[in-house]
Amino acid sequence: MNPNQKEQDDEDYDPHLHRELEDPSTNFETFLNLLKGVLGTGILAMPEGFKYAGMINGIVCTMLIGIFSTYCFHVLVRSQYVLCKKNKIGLLPYPHSMKAALAIGPKWMRRFSKYAGGITNFFLIAYQIGTLCVYVIFVGVNIKTVFDQYIERKILLTFYILMSLPLCLMLMCVKNFKMFAKVSLFGNVVALLTIGVIGYYVFQDLPSFGNRPAFGNWADFPLYFGTSLFAIQSVPVVVSVENNMATPANFLERFGSLNIGFGIVTVLYTIVAMMGYWKYGEDIKSSITLNFPAEEAVGQSIRVLYSISIVSSYGLNGIVPIRIIWDDYVANLQYFNEANNCKKLMWEYALRIVMVLFTFLMALTIPHLGLFISLVGGFCLSMLGIAFPALMEICVLWPDRLGKHKWMLWKDLCIVAIGFVGFGASCYASIRDIYTELSAGNTIGST
Repeated sequence: MNPNQKEQDDEDYDPHLHRELEDPSTNFETFLNLLKGVLGTGILAMPEGFKYAGMINGIVCTMLIGIFSTYCFHVLVRSQYVLCKKNKIGLLPYPHSMKAALAIGPKWMRRFSKYAGGITNFFLIAYQIGTLCVYVIFVGVNIKTVFDQYIERKILLTFYILMSLPLCLMLMCVKNFKMFAKVSLFGNVVALLTIGVIGYYVFQDLPSFGNRPAFGNWADFPLYFGTSLFAIQSVPVVVSVENNMATPANFLERFGSLNIGFGIVTVLYTIVAMMGYWKYGEDIKSSITLNFPAEEAVGQSIRVLYSISIVSSYGLNGIVPIRIIWDDYVANLQYFNEANNCKKLMWEYALRIVMVLFTFLMALTIPHLGLFISLVGGFCLSMLGIAFPALMEICVLWPDRLGKHKWMLWKDLCIVAIGFVGFGASCYASIRDIYTELSAGNTIGST
C-alpha cells in the first residue's frame, strides 16, 4: 500500500464509530454517573484536608487541583483516542493504552511497555479497593453515630460495618453498568441534600474567618494533597463512563460531561471544605457529618441517607476492579478457555463475592478513615491521574508532534514530576501517621 494512502486511511478511521457496546449510556446518563462516581465520601473529608492546608491555601489549591485534574483527564482521553486511531480499534482500556503508548514512545521507554499494563492495573485495582474500603468504613461510622443515640449499651463499630455486607454483595452482582444511572440520580439528589444540611449547620454561629490560619503546617500539606486527589480525581470512573458513552465525541467538548461535571465538583468541594473548616476548625472530623449534633433528627437523617447513597455507589465503583481482574487475568486461564458459559459465570460471581469480603476485612484493620483516604489518594491517583496521562501524551506525540522547541515534552515532564513528588510526599506523611495510630493500638474495628 502507498504510505500516503495508509496515512490517509489512518486519518479517516474514527474509533468512536467502531465501539461495540451492549448498552451504551446517553450524555445525561454519563453526566449522572460521572457526578455520582466523583461525589462520594471525598467531599465530606475535604474540610479535614483544609485543617492540614490552612484556609486560604486550601481554597486556592483545591481550585487549582480541580482545574489541573480536569486538564489531565483531557490529556488521558485524547491520548487514548489517538492510540485507538493508530491501532484501528474502537476502544482501548487504560492499561492497554499505557502499554500501546510506551511501545511507540522514546526508545528508552519502549523496554517498559510489557510491564506498563500490569503496573497500571495494579494502581487501578488498589485505588478501587481502597475506595470501597472507605465507603464501608464511612457507612459503618455514620450509622453507629445514629444508633448510639438510641441504644443504651454501645456496640462495636465492627457490627455496623458488617450490617452493609449483604447489600454490598447484592450490588456487586449487578453486571449492567447502565442500571446504575437511576441509582446515580438518587445519589446525586442525596449529595445535594447533604450539602444543604452542611450549610444549615455551618452557617450557625460562625466564628471569625480570621480565626482560621491561612496556611497549615507544611509537613502536613501532603495529607491535604492526598485527600484532595482522592476527593476530586476518580480516574476509573471517568474512564469507565467515557468508554460506555453512546456519543463519546461529546465527552471532551467545551460544555461536555467532563468540563461541566468537574466544574460543578470543584466548586462544590471548595465551598464545602471552606465552610466546614471555617465552622469547626481543628475539631473537624474525618467526615463532616460526624460533626453534626448526634442527637438532632436533621443530622441523623442525613447520615442515614448519605450512607444509603454511598452503599449504592459500591457496585458502580466495584465494577472496575472486577472487570480488570476477570478480563485481563482470570478469564485468560486455560481452565476458563475450556469451561462452558455457566461455569464462567459461576466463577465470575465467586470473584465478585471474594472482592466484597476482602474489602470488608481490610476496612476492619484500618486505623483512621482520614489518613487512609489520604494514602489512597496519594498512592494511586498521583500516578493514575497525573503522571501516567502525561507519559502517555509524550509517547503518542513522539517524536515530531511535540510543538515548537518540544514545549509539549517539557510541559508533560513537569506534570510527571508533580505526580511523582505528590506520590512520595503524601505516601510518606500518611504512612507516618498511620504507623503512629497503629502503635497506639487504634483500629477501626476496636472502636
